Amino acid sequence: MSELVIENSAISSQSSAIEATYTTLLNQIKAITAGEPDLIANMANISAVLFNNMPQINWAGFYLHKENQLVLGPFQGQVACIRIPLGKGVCGTAALTNEVQRIDDVHAFEGHIACDAASNSEIVLPVQRNGMVIAVLDIDSPIFSRFSEHDQQFLEQVITILESTLAA
Repeated sequence: MSELVIENSAISSQSSAIEATYTTLLNQIKAITAGEPDLIANMANISAVLFNNMPQINWAGFYLHKENQLVLGPFQGQVACIRIPLGKGVCGTAALTNEVQRIDDVHAFEGHIACDAASNSEIVLPVQRNGMVIAVLDIDSPIFSRFSEHDQQFLEQVITILESTLAA
């Protein structure tokens, strides 16, 4: 019984630490984007904050929706795919459906585009302006099932902050 109590205490402590980290990161992202309307500048800084502060990720960045495809935007990590057709791969699916894609095993995702063979899980969130997808935030990890519901909720707040910087 005491092992269970210790384990639950450790999980609770870890959860509190993650929550504190995410709160700090959200505050940092709000501060660096406040008053800055340039999408590319904000994407660049957000990519850097996420890449340097989220554990167990190997890529964080944006793809911009241009001419019926996604084109590589600001990012941190290894060299990436430059163009992704809408509806193809995890990013193209998120852009086409306007829905978050949280994939535990990218190798099991039909049509997955392997820009980095070291990536095993991925989360992609659409960025909207006036109800239209203008970009996606893509984060990859070498760890299977890396992204939780809690991670998704945090990243949705990041997207909300970014979208709030865009002029209508």
